[in-house]
Amino acid sequence: MHDGNVQKNCGVKLHSLHSIDPTPVTQIRQFQRQMILSIHVQSTILAALTMKIKRFFKTIFMIDFLTGLIIAVNEIFKSKKTINYPFEKGAISPRARGEHALRRYPNGEERCIACKLCEAVCPAQAITIESEIRKDGSRKTTRYDIDMLKCIYCGLCEESCPVDAIVQGPNFEFATETREELYYNKEKLLDNGDRWENVLEANIKADNIHR
Repeated sequence: MHDGNVQKNCGVKLHSLHSIDPTPVTQIRQFQRQMILSIHVQSTILAALTMKIKRFFKTIFMIDFLTGLIIAVNEIFKSKKTINYPFEKGAISPRARGEHALRRYPNGEERCIACKLCEAVCPAQAITIESEIRKDGSRKTTRYDIDMLKCIYCGLCEESCPVDAIVQGPNFEFATETREELYYNKEKLLDNGDRWENVLEANIKADNIHR
């Protein structure tokens, strides 16, 4: 009997829960959505109005014009960023990779020992070397050619040379009229080395004081 009353009471409670009207909850959610939408619209209108006010004052007081005028006046009194090239030239790094040259020792003997490291390391295969053994047992080059049309001026030949024989000089503004002039032979490279020896030696010392 007692169990029957409990079940009856539980059934009444469940029925009362199911009978709750969901309309107030739905109305609250709709009100929240309307409030959020209203706030978003108001913020958008306020931002647009603020932008129009800023634009109005910029136009009235010519702020953009005055800003540009100040920048122009400042640039007039600043130091020039350009030089009168080619009559004026900027500083060149000791590692500048220009026209190639073969160096000699102070006694006039050529430095190259025909080890062919530069020929092996050249990624463009622009260097061709032929050598012979002299009577005193030393090995020297009989042919040292560089195809400047293939050369990519990477500087690996200079870095691989154990005696600082092949180097890249300071002349990076050279030009030729014919294609054949860009095939450098041993005599051409030695002439370049003789012409720039002082500069080449100074650049090597500036780049590495221990060499």
